[in-house]
Amino acid sequence: MTSLGAVFRPQLAPERLRSVARLADDAGLEELWLWEDCFREGGISTAAAALAWTERVRVGVGLLPVPLRNVAITAMEAASLHRMFPGRAILGVGHGVQDWMGQVGARVESPVTLLREHLLALRALLSGERVTVDGRYVKLDDVALDWPPEVPHGGVLAGATGPRSLRLTGEAADGTILTASTNAEGVRKARQLVQEGRAAAGRGAGPHRLVVYLLTATGPDAAARLRAELTAEGVEAVPDLGGAGDAGAVAKAVEQLVEAGADSVVLQPTADEPDPEGFVRFAAEEVRPLVPTPR
Repeated sequence: MTSLGAVFRPQLAPERLRSVARLADDAGLEELWLWEDCFREGGISTAAAALAWTERVRVGVGLLPVPLRNVAITAMEAASLHRMFPGRAILGVGHGVQDWMGQVGARVESPVTLLREHLLALRALLSGERVTVDGRYVKLDDVALDWPPEVPHGGVLAGATGPRSLRLTGEAADGTILTASTNAEGVRKARQLVQEGRAAAGRGAGPHRLVVYLLTATGPDAAARLRAELTAEGVEAVPDLGGAGDAGAVAKAVEQLVEAGADSVVLQPTADEPDPEGFVRFAAEEVRPLVPTPR
């Protein structure tokens, strides 16, 4: 089944989250995604608030930068959310933006090594295991959670862009988050690289969730706003990125990503979106009915 979501971008003040989250819940949107971007809003704190304000919508954090976080803290916070809101929290981790990591003194020599160590330890802790590891970056001595998740929680997702990181998500994560600079062909390539990573780790061809952001604009100036943001991000030359226009046009862009292998497509408004609540309503009430649910 294809899930449809929307992003609450951290360019919005935190106090705006309550109205957007409640609208997403009331409108029947399946997923609301949040970002832990430096130096805006914390991922766990905003996710906890959004979950507490709502009853049904799943809340994703895509993603928590691992250089900022001891893996034990990540596991404790994730387990708390999974126990308080069973089946509704989706957590992703990743390298973080390296310039930001440098600003706070957290940049590491090998981001891939750190992410691998963090993922393996985090998944083990959330599975209720007692973990001792002496890695290059992650070091745990006989650590186990007192309150691991009680029910299956969907695993840990990881953000990735390059081939090494994509293979790593197949090796060590339960799902992969792709940025809005990924077109349908990029989704196909990502799926292949993920499977290569799974095979190299002896994990076979089991389920691996692929979440893809889709930069989206609607309204009379939709095409211009989309084009401006793609240009600002330096990806204007990448073909078939984003969706602009009415619900039909956006649903077609979603369907292309789904056909390429996406399990969840998350509509990402442009940074200058004038009506965040209206955007969520558009996703839930206009686009969702046009997106086929079976996979």
